[in-house]
Amino acid sequence: MTTPPAADGLHNYWYIAATERAVRKKPQAVRLFGRHYAVFHQGGGRYAALLDCCPHRNVSLSIGKVNEKGCLQCAYHGWSFDGGGRLDSIPALCCGEIPDVHVPAVHCMAQDGYVWLCIGEPAMPAPLRFSCLGEAGYTTFRMKTRFAAPVDWCLENFLDCPHAVYVHDSWFRAPTGKPVRALLRRNADGAQIEYADEPREKSLVWRLLQNSETRMSHTDRFIAPSTSQVDYRFSDGKHYIVTSSCTPLDENTTEVHTVISYKFGRLNGLIRLLFEPLSHLIIRQDVNMMQKQRDNIDRFGGRARFCNSAADLLMPEITGWRKTLAEGGEPQPEGVVREQELHL
Repeated sequence: MTTPPAADGLHNYWYIAATERAVRKKPQAVRLFGRHYAVFHQGGGRYAALLDCCPHRNVSLSIGKVNEKGCLQCAYHGWSFDGGGRLDSIPALCCGEIPDVHVPAVHCMAQDGYVWLCIGEPAMPAPLRFSCLGEAGYTTFRMKTRFAAPVDWCLENFLDCPHAVYVHDSWFRAPTGKPVRALLRRNADGAQIEYADEPREKSLVWRLLQNSETRMSHTDRFIAPSTSQVDYRFSDGKHYIVTSSCTPLDENTTEVHTVISYKFGRLNGLIRLLFEPLSHLIIRQDVNMMQKQRDNIDRFGGRARFCNSAADLLMPEITGWRKTLAEGGEPQPEGVVREQELHL
C-alpha cells in the first residue's frame, strides 16, 4: 500500500468512502483528506481503491469500468489495473510486453454495507461497527449528509445539547430553562456525557415517539477519531441510537454517514414513516446553520476564533483527542472529568 505524503496519525483510521451498493454498480470517485481515489468492486465481495488518475494520460480511473478479470479499466485507452494498482493489460499491445507501471493503492474493505478506506500505514484492524445494526427487534435507516465544516465541528454539533434548544426549537427540544445534570467522562476510546433529569416537554419528537412518564437514559458519546453516538434508552424497553461516522473530504468539508437504529416493538414500521423524514429535517437544520457559520467565518478572513464556556463540554475532548492521535501521542487517562449543570 502507498501512503500519501504528509500522513498523520488520523490517516491510519478507517473512513467510509461509499455504500457497497453504489460501488457494485460502478466505480466511485471519492475524496479523503483532500486526495482523490477510484473505488471499485473486484468481484466476490472484494473491493479496491486506487489513486484516481491513470498514469498513461492522466484520465480519472473512476470513469472507467471493471473488466471480466476484476481489474479497473481506463475509459480512454483501456489500460487496466488490478486491486493492488499494478498495470495488468494494454489492449493495443495484446501480445506485447507490459511495462512495470503501478497506480498508488490504499487499504480498502467492506463492512456494515459500506466500503471503507484507510490511507495510512499501518491501518487500524477494522472500522468501528454500527451499534444495533441488524439486531433482532431493531429497524434501521441511513442518511448521508455533507457539511461545510471540519470533522471536529461536526462531531461537536451532533453531541451538543444546548444548540438543539435553538436550532431545533420545538422539533427536538425547546427552551424550558430547567436544570440538567451533565456528567463528562473520559473513556479509553474518547469521551461521553451522561444526562440526568432531561426535560422532554414542548418537543414534537418526544410527543410523538415517547411519553414523558417513562424514565430516560441519555448518553452522548464521542468515539475517536471521527464517530459520534447519541443513545436514548427508556424504562419501557424502547431504545434508539444514532451513530454518525465522519469522513474528512478535505480540511473544511465532511461527509457524514448516519445510521439510526431504534426499537419500538410492533410500531417499528409505522414509526419509520414519521421518524425518517423528521430526522432528515433536523439534520438539514444543522447543515444550514453550519453553512451560515462557514460563510461568516469566511467573511471575517477565514479563521475561526472560538470562545468556549463551561457549557461546551465535549469540544475540548474532541479537539484534544484528535490532536493527540494526529501527533502520535498518548491520550489522557480514563475517568470522570467534571459535572456541569446545564439549563435546557
